[in-house]
Amino acid sequence: MFDDLGETIHCPNCGRPNPGWAQLCRNCGLSLRHVPGRAPRKTDQPIPTDQASLLSMGAAVGAIVVAIVLGVIFSNLNPTAPTVGISQSPTPAPTVPVFSPSEAATPSPTVSVAPTPSPTPKLPATITFGSGLTASKTVTGKTNTFGPGSYFAHSIQSSQPFGTTRLYETVVRVASDGTETAVQTRYPVIVSAQAKVVGFVVATNGLLQDWGQGGTYVMRVYKGQTLFAQGTFKLTTG
Repeated sequence: MFDDLGETIHCPNCGRPNPGWAQLCRNCGLSLRHVPGRAPRKTDQPIPTDQASLLSMGAAVGAIVVAIVLGVIFSNLNPTAPTVGISQSPTPAPTVPVFSPSEAATPSPTVSVAPTPSPTPKLPATITFGSGLTASKTVTGKTNTFGPGSYFAHSIQSSQPFGTTRLYETVVRVASDGTETAVQTRYPVIVSAQAKVVGFVVATNGLLQDWGQGGTYVMRVYKGQTLFAQGTFKLTTG
């Protein structure tokens, strides 16, 4: 029921009739203060106090509050990405050089130096081989190879007198691997202490018979226990 003046304002939005003093539409909440054709009244109150107007205003305010609450809720559903603190760059680890096999240092090959052989000390006397002897006990027909039917002669010569009346002869057969086999050991030879040369001659057949076979032989002459002279010769069986 409207006021005693009977003035009615129809809402231009929803068409519902409202009392002439209504500031808002009771149905949709639209402001009715500037509705075309409405004459201003001195009795208009700035704020309506009737129940229907208050309900309309409450509904409008409630809608605004609900919109604000919903906005807050939706904003919380999409939180802003957390601020990431500035991380400090890690200190680079020291670089360790890696060498490929081709870059690795190649050790220098060890150079083997053959030891210098010690020179054979010069002996006091020499031995010379041949096929015969002269009256002065030196050899003739010098040779170091003897076969069946020939003669084996050797001469011992010293730059100084022998200084003894006896020398000793040892003969060894030398195998291909260097092994020595004694065929005559310290055979005594009578000499003159003042002499510087002495010689002997024998048939080769007798040596082959006594020593058993051909091959390479070494004759060593000793003065006491000291090597005095040395020489090499060969015997053949054919």
